[in-house]
Amino acid sequence: MSPERESSKEPASILVFFGDLRKMTSREIADGEVSLIVTSPPYYNAPFDYPGLFPTYDDYLNLIRSFAAQSKRVLGKGRVCAIVTDDMLVKEEGGSRGRKYPLVADTTRIFLDEGFLYRDKITWVKPAGYTRISRRSGVVLQHPYPMYFYPDNIQESILLFQNGEFDYAQLKDAPKKILESSKIDTIKLNKERWNLTVWNITNVLPMAGRVEEGIAAFPDEIPRRLIKLFTMIGETVFDPFAGSGTTLKVAKELGREGIGYEIDLELKRVIRKKLAGEDFVIEDREGARRLRTSLQTKIHQQRSVAKSPVPRLIL
Repeated sequence: MSPERESSKEPASILVFFGDLRKMTSREIADGEVSLIVTSPPYYNAPFDYPGLFPTYDDYLNLIRSFAAQSKRVLGKGRVCAIVTDDMLVKEEGGSRGRKYPLVADTTRIFLDEGFLYRDKITWVKPAGYTRISRRSGVVLQHPYPMYFYPDNIQESILLFQNGEFDYAQLKDAPKKILESSKIDTIKLNKERWNLTVWNITNVLPMAGRVEEGIAAFPDEIPRRLIKLFTMIGETVFDPFAGSGTTLKVAKELGREGIGYEIDLELKRVIRKKLAGEDFVIEDREGARRLRTSLQTKIHQQRSVAKSPVPRLIL
């Protein structure tokens, strides 16, 4: 299928491929072409985002293994892959309680097995009082006795993996104009506490009418910080689970090239809207599917159950 071009005389600075990441080849992204990956894989069967998307947890981990292998191939030596993820509480079919899945630990092990260095972990903390699925701490209020405690979750993890050691001579050899224009604002870094392993950032609120409505999008501030901290102007940022296109939009705003991969064809409209006014190309690849409608139907079913007269807490 011919590419869909959103106009300009210059080469497009944003490319979006719709297809299955597991089938991506060097025709889309060359080996070592990418300077930074910023992404958030789908959370395993998250009730209000991806209910029943994966038949089993092993199927989910196989996707993460493919993601790690593709990341290893496309990232330049010493460059960083940043993954927004967190452990997932999933209510098993036919069960009355939820089961917690260790996405952070398993993702870390998979990336280490692929040969990445574990650079760091940042904890993204959302405003207190925001919970998406259930206020689990309410259980101990109903039953104020030992063993009834479950905490409400207001955080996610930003895992940082590095593709080997970085050669800092690359910075010395960079054009002075590029290096200076990519310089990090250390006053802002300290004032806004980028220098800490805990980032307090307001999440994208579930308000009607927003571009990302019904999509689990992270806020612009997360890719903005990561792109400034780990790339220079003109370098390429890749989001292999592009979603609504937040990473690509921010990359363009910061003078970087952007490449996205997304399996859900129904997100084309959202990405076009978010990138409106920018120069980008969309191409279809093998394995693309239509997922949004089926997922939204399941999500509405989940919410109907949650609003039933009998309280249903996922523990």
